[in-house]
Amino acid sequence: MKIEDFFNDRNVIDLSFFNFRNAITAAYFADSKLHVLKVNENFRSFFPILGNVTNAYFPEVLEQLGVSGDQIDQFQRDIMEIGSVLIPEVKIRIDDVDRVYSLLSTRTQDDAFSYLNGVQGQFVDRTDEWNLRHERESLLEQKIRDRETIEEKSRQLESLATRLAKYLSPQIYKSIFSNTDGSEQKHARKNLTIFMSDIVKFTDLTDTMEPERLALVINSYLSEMSSIALECGGTIDKFIGDAILVFFGDPETDGDTEDALKCLEMSLRMRLRIKELQKYWQKLGVSSGLEVRMGIATGYCTVGNFGSQMRLDYTVLGSPVNLAARLQSLAEPDSILIDETTHSLVEANVECKESTSVTPKGFVRPLVVYEVKDFFSEEHRAGRRHFSRTGQRVQVSVFDSSDIHAAIEELRRIQEDFEMQSGTT
Repeated sequence: MKIEDFFNDRNVIDLSFFNFRNAITAAYFADSKLHVLKVNENFRSFFPILGNVTNAYFPEVLEQLGVSGDQIDQFQRDIMEIGSVLIPEVKIRIDDVDRVYSLLSTRTQDDAFSYLNGVQGQFVDRTDEWNLRHERESLLEQKIRDRETIEEKSRQLESLATRLAKYLSPQIYKSIFSNTDGSEQKHARKNLTIFMSDIVKFTDLTDTMEPERLALVINSYLSEMSSIALECGGTIDKFIGDAILVFFGDPETDGDTEDALKCLEMSLRMRLRIKELQKYWQKLGVSSGLEVRMGIATGYCTVGNFGSQMRLDYTVLGSPVNLAARLQSLAEPDSILIDETTHSLVEANVECKESTSVTPKGFVRPLVVYEVKDFFSEEHRAGRRHFSRTGQRVQVSVFDSSDIHAAIEELRRIQEDFEMQSGTT
């Protein structure tokens, strides 16, 4: 006789189930064939649709709860082969409300009481936890979408800023975007050095050249002149057809003398670059090449935003601007004329020749005008970059000085091609 024969099996099962009776989980106990023998009150309250589940086949109970077939198959397979089951997420709809449970079950083994051999388990309600996790995941997904949106908007703004930068001088562009408080920039009275240039007989050129070739000529000219102006610290005010207006002393200044010297250095470098590009322009159809005249004047100007509510232009106004324009129109082709004020600032460093005394249109008294030759310092002149070279056999002219490295790479490829060809012949 076994010890279990001395005990009532129902009482033993009730006693063994005592710990689950008041558990906050939905607990059950089934025999080895998965027929439910005991459930606690929470099981009935969690799943009121089941009614009395005593002696019910547990996989059928799961099916009645709406558990998926794959999870029921997993439960039966694991409980038979492994002896335990953990299904972390079981979705059950109760009273039109979706709830989420974890199902934990394990086989029990008791040598003394065979009727305790079976399966015990519990449903742990994780609905609140699942909702919080789902909400967190939703927030994370929204955060990712927001970040992607921000990145896309940033790319659009960067593209817009890049395009906008082409319409503004870098100094003006920087000044606008650093004005974080959104206030309008005020007008100011400053001593500036003004530069004006234009191409001689440009109107005749526009009447005789095809639009595409004309665009190549004028764009290459303006691009090269702009690069030099920016390298020398000038603020490009505007292009007026072929004419260029540049000023020194705003928004940044190195002092009146240094501003004037930088303006003259810019002018001389422009003149040098124009000579280097003549053959390139002649190949495009400008048979006689381009001739440019330049005028420079120094004096007090009003600088700031001028225009309408619809469109503003950051520019300079004042008699020095008019004088620079007049000097430019008086200059001979490929020459640079400056006024007396500019000459007084640069005469210690720059060789100038007194040209003539003129009364420009709009001015009431004669003005002494000087023609700029070059800086006195040989070291200064030798330090300028040249983009044309002529050797014994090869002449190289770089017509786009903004990408010298690309030109060097191209020359290297040409060298490699020649060496390859010479090696095979």
